[in-house]
Amino acid sequence: MNIEITLNGTAVEADVEPRTTLADCLRHVLRKTGTHLACEHGVCGACTVIVNGEAMRSCLMLAVQASSASITTVEGLGQGSELSPLQASFKKHNALQCGFCTPGMLTTAHALLSTEPDADEDRIREVISGNLCRCTGYVPIIEAILDAKAAYQNGESASS
Repeated sequence: MNIEITLNGTAVEADVEPRTTLADCLRHVLRKTGTHLACEHGVCGACTVIVNGEAMRSCLMLAVQASSASITTVEGLGQGSELSPLQASFKKHNALQCGFCTPGMLTTAHALLSTEPDADEDRIREVISGNLCRCTGYVPIIEAILDAKAAYQNGESASS
């Protein structure tokens, strides 16, 4: 099946089998390998992307379900080689170690702060509780998200 989506602000087309997940389409057809696959059951959050403004598990969604959607992957958060304020904050706070969960954490946090730029620590903890990280202990991740809030409050988040 042929699907048309807006990926990181650019209109693209892809030919996929009807059973292809959005995660596999992004990684293997559209070559956006920042979207990571781990559990493939929607539990870990590593495959989280933003679909029409909402954080979604791309391993649980078929690519054909995303037809006509606007999708943002971790590659779409910054401007070219420039990090987004959220990505820069993750770097500043050392909010990653192995980096495997980082794309899903970033897209989840971006979706949250885009709709709730005043989210408090409890809300941030609640939202990222669906993203598993085995390395950082979450404290630097929460600190990074809290630090990035000002950019979202000031409309400096860079992507949609």
